[in-house]
Formats: sequence, C-alpha cells, structure tokens
Amino acid sequence: MRVVSLLPSASEILCAVGGEHLLVGRSHECDHPESIGHLPVLTGQTTTYESPAQIDREVRSQLQTGKSLYTLDADLLASLKPDLVLTQDLCEVCSIDLNEVRGIVCDIAKKTGHEPEVLSLDPHTIEAVFDDLLSVGEAVGLEAEAMRASVELRGRLHSAQDYVNPYTEGPAVGFMEWTDPIFVAGHWTVQMIERAGGAHPWNPTSAVPDAGAAAGPQMAYRQAGKSITVTPEAFAAEEPEFLVIAPCGLTLDQTREAANQLAAQDWFRDLPAVQKGNVALVDGNQMFNRPGPRLVDAFEFLVGFLNDRPEVIPVGFPWQSHRVL
Repeated sequence: MRVVSLLPSASEILCAVGGEHLLVGRSHECDHPESIGHLPVLTGQTTTYESPAQIDREVRSQLQTGKSLYTLDADLLASLKPDLVLTQDLCEVCSIDLNEVRGIVCDIAKKTGHEPEVLSLDPHTIEAVFDDLLSVGEAVGLEAEAMRASVELRGRLHSAQDYVNPYTEGPAVGFMEWTDPIFVAGHWTVQMIERAGGAHPWNPTSAVPDAGAAAGPQMAYRQAGKSITVTPEAFAAEEPEFLVIAPCGLTLDQTREAANQLAAQDWFRDLPAVQKGNVALVDGNQMFNRPGPRLVDAFEFLVGFLNDRPEVIPVGFPWQSHRVL
C-alpha cells in the first residue's frame, strides 16, 4: 500500500501504528518523526507569517475571497500513485480543504483510472483522536498494531491523571491558541485542561445529551466547541492563575515574540498568572494543536505544570517558562 498524508497529525498517527514504511508523500508541515523528512512534499501555503495580527488579517481576507490558503501539487500526487490519501475537514485554516483534495483525486482517477481512497480525520475530542489510530490502522491493514498503540496512549493518559486531585475546584487556566486577536482553546484542549485539574471558563466543556453530569470516569462525555475569540477585557475578567501560550502553527521562538508583544500591555501584566510567574510558552506547531499521538505528551505537560509535578512532564517537551520583568 502507498499512502500520502496531507496532515501532520495523520503522518504521526500512521507512524505510531507502524505504517511509516507505507508513506510515500507528505505535506509541507509533516515534520515528525524526523525520519519522514526525505519524502516528497505535495503542499505549500499562500500566506507568509510576520506577526499574529498580520497573519490573522491575511487569512480572513483570503477566506472571504474564497482563495485557498494552501496549494496541492496534483501532478506530483498523481505520479506517486497512492492507494490512500489522509486529510482533514476539521479546520479550514489548518490544512488544505477536503473538497479540493477530493476534486483533485477525482481528476486523477479520470486521467489514470486509479482512484485513491480519501480518509478524512476530523476529531473533536481526545477520545476521537485515539479512535483515529484505529481508523488509520484499519485502512492500512495494521489493525492489531493500531489497537496496541491506542491502548498504550490511553494508559499514559490515565496514569498522568492519577496525579490530579479530583476533589478540589481547579484554578482558571488561560490557554491562548492565538494572541492577536486572542483565540482561546477549544475541542480536545479544553478537555485536557479540565482533566489536568484546571478550569477553562471562556469555553468550557459541557455534557453531551443524556450523559448526566459526565463526571469522574465519564469525563469523555464532556466536550467543548471550537476555539473562539475573546477580548482582552473578557480574558482578564476571569483572572487566570495559570496561562499557556501555544499559538497554532508557531514555533517556540515565534511564540516568545508574540508573548513579548503581550507583555507590553498593562492588562496582560496584571493577570494573576503573570504576577505569579505561572506562564508557559509551548511550541504550538508541535503540541496541542495537532490531534495526534503527542496530545498525550501535551496532557502530561499540563498535569505537571498545573500540579507542580515536574517529573510528569516528558523529557524534551518543547516549552519554557515566561516571566515578565
């Protein structure tokens, strides 16, 4: 089987279930594990990052005009003759549009008589991410390997959660997925914050229908909506005691620059988290924003950060403490 991945998290999932040897092409953002770096790149982006505010304006403008944020090399895709194309339809900003992928695949089928299967991974919860391992494993004939990988990740998640006191009301944890404008966490990240012992009052989870309170072992039945924008005033009003800044798609160096821009503003400097030195910068390009196996690393980080258990944080996790002088 020959597989092309147009999604970083899908590449990580495929490798986690033992299918790295099947991968013949990747997106420009697929950079983990490093061993796939030699593979042909099929996609590119039409925007150029200069600052959080600038890229937000550029993205909004292109979406309003219907211009794609990404390019896909249809000729290269055809030449690779994939049997399976992995993509997504969860976020129009994060990756190439699903309908565009399907259209190109259909055109290839008309020209060559060979039509790859398109598998779209669109998880909204961390449990759905684990299920995606099973879906990819089934699609590539590695069901047993996928089951083992899923069980191992679930075990690590539950082991980390043992460090959390379930009987206390957790502190407000601000989580910025973008800094200008402020986008606060959504989907699986809110689940992870709450299970790590924190609260996310800007965009909390709620119980799915017929789930009751969905407390304790039933926390999988609590879900949050997508990331939303809030004003600085609304963000500050909740008085977060901890703050994680992990802008989607930015490196740790770029995140530091964005945090320094925030630090020049009085409302930010007055946040309890900033005053107490409880601010963490995380490589958002690698962690939290990719719905793949490393979400468990991100959860272990959250548990360690929020509960003062540094031994739980994975070695080499891409983060640094940020203090405003």
